[in-house]
Amino acid sequence: MRAVLKKITKRALFSVIAVVCALLLVVIGYVVYLLVDYDRLDDNLSLTVKDGTGLVAKQNEEYSILTYNIGFCAYLPDFGFFMDGGKESRAKSKESVNSTLSGINGLIGGLSPDFIMLEEVDEKATRSFKVNQREYFEKAYTEYDSVYAQNYDSSYLFYPIFKPHGKSKSGMLTFSRYNVKSNAIRRSLPIENSLMKFFDLDRCYSITRVEIEGGKELVLFTAHLSAYTSDGKIADEQIKMLTEEMQAEYNKGNYVICGGDFNKDLLGNSQEIFGRSGEGQTWAQPFPLKYLEGKDLNLVSSLDEDNPLPTCRNADGPYNPSQFVLTVDGFIVSANVEVTSCVVADGSFIYSDHNPVLMKFILS
Repeated sequence: MRAVLKKITKRALFSVIAVVCALLLVVIGYVVYLLVDYDRLDDNLSLTVKDGTGLVAKQNEEYSILTYNIGFCAYLPDFGFFMDGGKESRAKSKESVNSTLSGINGLIGGLSPDFIMLEEVDEKATRSFKVNQREYFEKAYTEYDSVYAQNYDSSYLFYPIFKPHGKSKSGMLTFSRYNVKSNAIRRSLPIENSLMKFFDLDRCYSITRVEIEGGKELVLFTAHLSAYTSDGKIADEQIKMLTEEMQAEYNKGNYVICGGDFNKDLLGNSQEIFGRSGEGQTWAQPFPLKYLEGKDLNLVSSLDEDNPLPTCRNADGPYNPSQFVLTVDGFIVSANVEVTSCVVADGSFIYSDHNPVLMKFILS
């Protein structure tokens, strides 16, 4: 009997060892896959301009521009993202993604902006059931010129285990009701070289040149800066690079506007303004104004003192009245751009964890 038990124990031990070895091989194989498959897009990539208009913008007329991080059409009010402390890693369903796209399109269409900047637009991704959001918006705004800049094409993220985030190909869309020149480009931003690069992924901004009557250009920078960094220097390096290139364009005599998700507190004290605790939210640092010092650039954020509305909620769970909120979406403009208004266009977080921001301006 003892001999039989000994044999069974050995078999069980060998089985456990075999399972552990198999799991180790799977983990090692996955790590190798991540390392081999990881690749950053080259800097200064030329971008395709899709023609939809022949109109030419003019000086001394008022225009409107909207920036909106659409959160790959997953962040409905009951959505909490796993990387922010929530539970979800994907949109609810393909039908939900399509319904959200329709809602966002209706919201933007109702505002009828002259220029549109959209961030986190999926082209093909597990998290959004492979719905081509880029194609949807390009078909919806055929009367605009458009430029798409791919932000990243990530490896398959096998986490959370039971519903992996998967593989994501995503980017930013810029639309212009006025003629865009053919020399649009994608600039690669500095990112971390540690393992964080597999979570924060690639980062970039696009440069789109709009023709202005008389020979000048309106240079549009569409940006989505890093959020999940362990090294705060990276975010500063990104803003430094962005503002220096903007200043160079202004020095050429052009008008310059950058819009997007800066992943920095543009108000500097959102916690006090909105009365929501930001304890533990180390990513929500004030925008480093030092990179605007000595430059002909101004930070523009929306703040209605009578009814202050944030542009972003922390997605650590479903939206609730006590959840941390702040303003990270807005614009940086050159001194020759006269801003007449800047407002949060919708404050309900109904389609995304971000609210759209609409700015009106004159090229003076």
